[in-house]
Amino acid sequence: MLIDKLRSLKKSEIYEQLMIFYREQFNLKMQLSSGKLKQTHLLKKIRKQISRTKTIFMEKRHKDNG
Repeated sequence: MLIDKLRSLKKSEIYEQLMIFYREQFNLKMQLSSGKLKQTHLLKKIRKQISRTKTIFMEKRHKDNG
């Protein structure tokens, strides 16, 4: 998901998207541990996406509080 699209979402929608990314990361880790994951670069990609999403979520949280 693009950063601009994430920034346009509400906090609750960003949180839902974050949970989707966490589920995807969990599924990828399970596939890796069972030896079924051939595209290991996806783990790095989803980790970075989680980080971006958390950053935007925290920015919105601080903006609303400040």
